[in-house]
Amino acid sequence: MLTRLTHRRGPVIPSLQKLRCLSLLHRTFSLWSMKKDPDLESALSRNRRWIVNNQIKNIILRYPNQEIPIASLQKKFKTLDLKGKALNWLRKYPSCFDVTFTGNEHRCHLSKRMMSLVEEEESVRESQENAFICRLAKLLMMSVNKRINVLKINELKRNLGFPDDYVIRIVAKYPNLFRVVNEGGRRSSMEIELVHWDPEFAVSTVEIAARRSGNTRPTFSCSLPFSWVKSWERFREFDLVPYFSPYMDHRELVEGSKEMEKRNVGLVHEVLSLTLWKKASIVKLGHFRREFALPDRLNVLLLKHPGIFYVSNKYQIYTVLLREAYVGSELVEKDPLVVVKEKFGELMQEGLHEYNQRRCLINMEKRRKKGVPLARVDEVKCKRRRSENADSDDDEDGDNKPGGLFDPEERKRFYKVLFDDDTSWNSETVCV
Repeated sequence: MLTRLTHRRGPVIPSLQKLRCLSLLHRTFSLWSMKKDPDLESALSRNRRWIVNNQIKNIILRYPNQEIPIASLQKKFKTLDLKGKALNWLRKYPSCFDVTFTGNEHRCHLSKRMMSLVEEEESVRESQENAFICRLAKLLMMSVNKRINVLKINELKRNLGFPDDYVIRIVAKYPNLFRVVNEGGRRSSMEIELVHWDPEFAVSTVEIAARRSGNTRPTFSCSLPFSWVKSWERFREFDLVPYFSPYMDHRELVEGSKEMEKRNVGLVHEVLSLTLWKKASIVKLGHFRREFALPDRLNVLLLKHPGIFYVSNKYQIYTVLLREAYVGSELVEKDPLVVVKEKFGELMQEGLHEYNQRRCLINMEKRRKKGVPLARVDEVKCKRRRSENADSDDDEDGDNKPGGLFDPEERKRFYKVLFDDDTSWNSETVCV
């Protein structure tokens, strides 16, 4: 009997193949592990709070008269990874969206304050044209063939602050610097090529920092506590290797050498320095592997240098961020576009807090009318919420605190209140 049971269940000792799979799985998770920095995690939270509303804003602006029927917006909710009723979502942000009822249907347009920010953002973009030229030129100058596919550039255009029509606004306007190449004749094969090499652009952020500080030797900065002894030792050893500019021809370097590693770190550092928030998706950076001659296992390269890069898997998206660009959770230098986008985030939070206060008071009044004893705790919670809303707009950045919005149970409660229906919350749903 015992023999038959053993035969059915299989051997107790794992096979060699299973052990190899477990070992590979362990190594895979180990490669992505990095000690979390609460400040940088908080910075990533704030950067994403307004993503969904920013997409809704862009959808509305593309509609005739910049007004959209709620029914049409509801159909687009799946593309925004949202569940529930669009009308309930919009009412959460009265400072951003105005909802009206005309012609037997609800319609939505941007509020006056939101339109003011849209105009301010467009004004900043026009004044930033030289910065866009510089970023695009630098991107092309770092590439192997001095040309990059338009679809790939589009993956980073939001990070770089480029307008949607940058091909017309920048590329076509400056034929002395750029040109569009389409050898395949298909839309997917369209590329932007660098026509003129400007030596003024071929200076990296690391080299500029060295000149400002009076150092003759460009070096990376390490933003780690001195208690990280081993990481500091590895950084000092890495720092001994001469700096190799990402704008130099790398073909003389040996693949897998320390010099090549230094060049790769410098190139990723430079690309991140060109972005608005000094961060980018590792997956998107990996799409430029051929253009920038980056290693296949880019994540391994980044995790080897925790003093330079910070890797996070917030929102289940692996993101790399420049440590030196932040002091705590704040950017050291803010691009004018970042300043405008932060105003949008503040406006969004203002409406959200107003909605929460009103909802809290309405619920308390309902309980009073029904004769339900109002617990002292509920009153304290409402007062505390009003106080927090007046002092801070970071209520949604509580992923490192017990009961914060990014706690799974708290997120379920948040979405249930948000949409006022029985739709269950999905962990893949985008949370602003």
